[in-house]
Amino acid sequence: MKNKTVNLRNRILWMAVDTLIILIAALCTGLCTMWDRSVSVPDLIYWTSGNIIITLLMFTVFGLYSVLFKSFGMIEILKTVVAIACVGVYNIVMYFILRSDAMPELYHIPHGATFVFMLFLCFFTVFARGIKRLVTFAEHYLKNETIKTRVIVIGAGDAGTSLIKEMLASDKISYRPVCILDDNEDKTGKSISSVKIVGTTDEVKKFVTKYNADEIFIAIPSATNKRKSEIVNKCKDCGVPVKILPGIYQLASGEVTVAKLRKVDVQDLLGREQVKINLEEVIGYIENKVVFVSGGGGSIGSELCRQIAHKNPKQLIIFDIYENNAYEIEQELKRKYPNLNLLALIGSIRDKKKVEDVFDKYRPQIVFHAAAHKHVPLMETSPNEAVKNNVFGTLNLAKMADKYKVETFVQISTDKAVNPTNIMGATKRICEMIIQTVGKNSKNTKFVAVRFGNVLGSNGSVIPLFKKQIAEGGPVTVTHKDIIRYFMTIPEAVSLVLQAGAYAKGGEIFVLDMGDPVKIYDLAYNLIKLSGYQPNVDIDIVCTGLRPGEKLYEERLMEEEGLKTTPNGQISIAKPISLDEEKFFDTLDKLYEKAYLETDEMKQLVKELVPTYTIDNRKDK
Repeated sequence: MKNKTVNLRNRILWMAVDTLIILIAALCTGLCTMWDRSVSVPDLIYWTSGNIIITLLMFTVFGLYSVLFKSFGMIEILKTVVAIACVGVYNIVMYFILRSDAMPELYHIPHGATFVFMLFLCFFTVFARGIKRLVTFAEHYLKNETIKTRVIVIGAGDAGTSLIKEMLASDKISYRPVCILDDNEDKTGKSISSVKIVGTTDEVKKFVTKYNADEIFIAIPSATNKRKSEIVNKCKDCGVPVKILPGIYQLASGEVTVAKLRKVDVQDLLGREQVKINLEEVIGYIENKVVFVSGGGGSIGSELCRQIAHKNPKQLIIFDIYENNAYEIEQELKRKYPNLNLLALIGSIRDKKKVEDVFDKYRPQIVFHAAAHKHVPLMETSPNEAVKNNVFGTLNLAKMADKYKVETFVQISTDKAVNPTNIMGATKRICEMIIQTVGKNSKNTKFVAVRFGNVLGSNGSVIPLFKKQIAEGGPVTVTHKDIIRYFMTIPEAVSLVLQAGAYAKGGEIFVLDMGDPVKIYDLAYNLIKLSGYQPNVDIDIVCTGLRPGEKLYEERLMEEEGLKTTPNGQISIAKPISLDEEKFFDTLDKLYEKAYLETDEMKQLVKELVPTYTIDNRKDK
């Protein structure tokens, strides 16, 4: 109702403006053509009144009072010309009617006045609307310029050009490019859509200050990770947030847009190239197979499901105790792969009867075992739960896999299993031992484990925690200034897990190359900078001390293990360590009893199974 009232008021206002324009046009016409003729005042009034009525009528008929002035262009100008031409036709018809021999004394307006009047009317009408459009545009521009985020774009290639044109073309985008940087010095001084290329990334800090930039966009999706890392390192000291376009492979199916920009993450600083796998090898053993993923709703499990779904399995079974996670990945895969034979089941790997029922009904051919309790501090305060779930859940799955003749069983392990100082790492080492022992005696199933370090962005990892702490204004907490970890992205880790399955012959522990270790303190420091804040000025970094069971650094191998390379240079094979199988299973039986009795003796049995396990007797407070 309010909009209708506003539109009616605007229409009346413009009809009044047009009436004034007609009067001015008539006056100018009179001064040009009638000053030396005997035109009476009544004649002039009748002629002007008739033109006011017919002009307003024609403008209404041609919809000129329904036009938004910001869209007043050539089409609207043509409509105005045609409407005024109709007014001219009216004047010519009236001239010949009123100048007939029957009543020559009634009309003394000269014939040439019609053409002059049309010219004046057309000029003043278009001029008034043009002025209104300019005023509207200026108001809109000034209003938007004051609220738009000032952006420096790095990259003058196709991606940078697309971003700049989109930002300039749409008034719905709240960014305005102020300058461009490109390391090709031949481009310096040139422009893209009137935005100047002012220099290279070596001077990014200077230009952020000079142009009072609010953000930096890195638009070089074809650059190597090492090159991106170098650029991000230059930007992190500028004191403004940095955003980056994803890799070119992620943009292959869609055009470059502002919406595809993401915040620069710590992974952009690692400087490693994206891990590549042999897709043919992976597809070869997954395609048309029934694949079972335990913990399929977790960080690693859900990514496994995504990548497996893309490899055309006969059926994908998601098995998870947490229904919300299972539901989310199920719905995502149903949307992306409507023809996928997908089954989500809720259950615990501790429940031996449930696990056997699933294996009996669906007969999985490949098993990826990602279900585990993995949080080190939580497992230190609930050690029996770590044993029940990680050790005996794995034992249940391994026995069922052997019984129901699964082809390949892949256990997800961790570098914390090497010389463990926490119960979680110790249980994962026992899992590796279970896989090797059951696999050694299996006639049907190839059992392997894959060992890797921290995964960027996984549930409970440091990066999501740091981001949350930064969003809340700090402080960002690090346990120790010198603590270091190996890092890999979730898709990278999962890709290598899938390829390790293709290499499986039975009994191997595959060790993933995670690159160089990274200081956690440096991750926190850089993440704060990339978010546009000054570490220990805007947001503090607080060292809280090592938690129970936590190491300063993680190892990938035990002393007894050696590494053998695979065709993929980023996957190596650790030599299995021999053990007394009878004693091993006997100790497992005792461990089972003590874990379910909730006794403190349980850790001593873990120590018997994993001699390199160092029991941390500190208590969380």
